[in-house]
Amino acid sequence: MNDLMTMYGSMPMLLQVFWGCAVFSSLVFLVQMVLTLIGMDSSDVDVDFDGSDTMDLGGGLNLFTIKNLIGFLVGFGWAGVSFYGSIHNEFLLVLVAFIVGCLFVAMFVVIYKQTKRFEHNGAFDIHDTKGQIVSVYLRIPASRSGKGKVQASLNGSVHEFDALTDGDELPSGAKVRVVEIIDNETLRVE
Repeated sequence: MNDLMTMYGSMPMLLQVFWGCAVFSSLVFLVQMVLTLIGMDSSDVDVDFDGSDTMDLGGGLNLFTIKNLIGFLVGFGWAGVSFYGSIHNEFLLVLVAFIVGCLFVAMFVVIYKQTKRFEHNGAFDIHDTKGQIVSVYLRIPASRSGKGKVQASLNGSVHEFDALTDGDELPSGAKVRVVEIIDNETLRVE
């Protein structure tokens, strides 16, 4: 451990900064990744300056978050370490490291937005059936003289509802269109 500290202390200051950013942010990134994998990452802290200047990217995604800061530091630190021997102009080296850090943030934002598309709310709303073609499961008596049953496919799952019709009797297996939502359990079809 002393050898590492001696080696770190003998490095130029800029290289120390790059190594410090790279190692620290990589460790924090690994902790974040483990927490994400076990489902404990829902407490991401957003830095909200005054409520109106958070650079909201839509879908509840803000540009200034702890995860994005860590992502920036990972890219910045490792780019600085990687290019230190190749780019001898310090300003250009810091600029390249800064750009790589920004690219890491952009990459994480894109990945986050893409993964948010996979989230699915299993809840359904009976009003989503209006205008849909559904199947008669149990015959529906004519002229609202009784209730039958229909099956509707909503959000990838099949739901069963009571159904009425104003017209002729509708036999089992018939395809009908939902024209009205009578209540939370009953549809009018034709």
